Amino acid sequence: MMREFDFIIVGAGSAGCVLANRLTADGKHSVLLLEAGGKDSSPMIHIPIGYATTLKDPKVNWLYETEVDPTSGNRPHVWPRGKVLGGSSSINGLLYVRGQAADFDQWAQLGCTGWSHSDVLPYFRRAESNERLGADPLHGGDGPLNVSDPQDRHPISDAVIRAGVEAGIPFNDDINGEAQDGISYFQMTIKNGRRWSLAMGYLRPALQRSNLTLEIHAQAECVTFDGKRATGVRYTQNGTSITAKARREVILSGGAVNSPQLLELSGIGDPDVLAAAGVPVVHALKGVGGNLQDHYMVSTKFRLKDCISVNELSRGWRLVREVARYAVQRKGLLALSAAHIQAYVRTRPGLSGPDVQYHILPGSMDADAYVNKGELVLEKLPGLTIAPCQLRPESRGSIHIKTAAPLDRPAIRPNYLADATDQATIVAGLRWARLLASQPALSPWMAEELMPGLELQSDDELLDYARTMGSTLYHPVGTAAMGRADDPSSVVDPQLRVHGIASLRVVDASVMPRLVSGNTNAATVMIAEKAADMILAA
Repeated sequence: MMREFDFIIVGAGSAGCVLANRLTADGKHSVLLLEAGGKDSSPMIHIPIGYATTLKDPKVNWLYETEVDPTSGNRPHVWPRGKVLGGSSSINGLLYVRGQAADFDQWAQLGCTGWSHSDVLPYFRRAESNERLGADPLHGGDGPLNVSDPQDRHPISDAVIRAGVEAGIPFNDDINGEAQDGISYFQMTIKNGRRWSLAMGYLRPALQRSNLTLEIHAQAECVTFDGKRATGVRYTQNGTSITAKARREVILSGGAVNSPQLLELSGIGDPDVLAAAGVPVVHALKGVGGNLQDHYMVSTKFRLKDCISVNELSRGWRLVREVARYAVQRKGLLALSAAHIQAYVRTRPGLSGPDVQYHILPGSMDADAYVNKGELVLEKLPGLTIAPCQLRPESRGSIHIKTAAPLDRPAIRPNYLADATDQATIVAGLRWARLLASQPALSPWMAEELMPGLELQSDDELLDYARTMGSTLYHPVGTAAMGRADDPSSVVDPQLRVHGIASLRVVDASVMPRLVSGNTNAATVMIAEKAADMILAA
């Protein structure tokens, strides 16, 4: 079978949904959007708290497992990745964070011309519809991606904010504004109490257009070529092999795992990696699959007293009440995102911006289930979680295919905490968590520190705890990094075109040369918005 389109997009995740919308908007171009997963029809996708279920559901989640990681406790890590329309925006924790302006200025300094903060800000604004802030010089008021404040506050979360101010962290009600330093409630990608994924905001309107063709359960096998020019994609659907031809471009939007995997399956990558997997070399490009970065989060956990935390709301009659409340008001436990409070601190003097982010929840998880199985299981007794991650890790890992079979999982080597700066920063982050928990504003509710436990005090003890009890924050990037052609670690140029190959681009989180200072979905949407303009102008 042979089909022909102007553009083929591989992956209907966050970036793919944006591209499908923008490339079809003028009606001039035909677009094929391929998605290996299925429809976003599960109610657990659309109920915000449903992420606790979708994070472990193989029907909508690739559920990758890394190789045993010697630098983080000699254990593998579970990596949830969306396998459904909307991709990871359909299963993530719904938190909206752009990162610091300096992140994007650094991209430009690394040779990514056109990606400074002043260059990318218009695309953040174009994507965003901020319910509270509306349209202003820094925010958008009518974009497809809805951004809202929590419908409910919690007395413990309010106390955490007061404790942060007592500890010297300023209150900042717009973390995505002029400066990131501070503490506040998270804003979320929720609209009217329901998850507002990229499938909801961008893809559903685009599907009304006759020039967009969506194919689900379509597993990409490889990009096809005429010499060094990409001509299409071969994929399998319902047991049938299909080749689709792209008159203009093939665009890979599979994310930080699947895009480098598909490049290597197509013969683009390090010749040694390709040879070991039995894939003929189409174009040698050693940067493919390298430069892997991820946020590594380590939780501190405290037992509370004389309060009702999120833990108790998830059981018995209180849960029945919360379900009824959500059904009527779209509020309460079921409208909760992965964390209530965010805080950004500088752990040492001389830093130009925060180097640690905190995800804070008036609840606590079963540590073994979360760390070793990637499952979110709330404890029975009241608890508080204060979880730091280093915003800009120096450690680098890799993602490479093992075989030439498209469904064989690639080898993911995260290499967490390999760098000495990362080690010192996460230890400092744990100490800041304790400082926050010790403030007077929290003292009426604080019973004891459960993890890491007061018996662990030295830097070495805290680092060992971080190695054995930390986990992914679901933010892998960098495996098809943007950069100059003479940079051996880069894969695409600032136009997101694959070096040395015509008519082939990568548009997703894998192109980030450095990890942004916060949750990655907002920046991924921005990348796709900007890419759409570049593609249409080509």
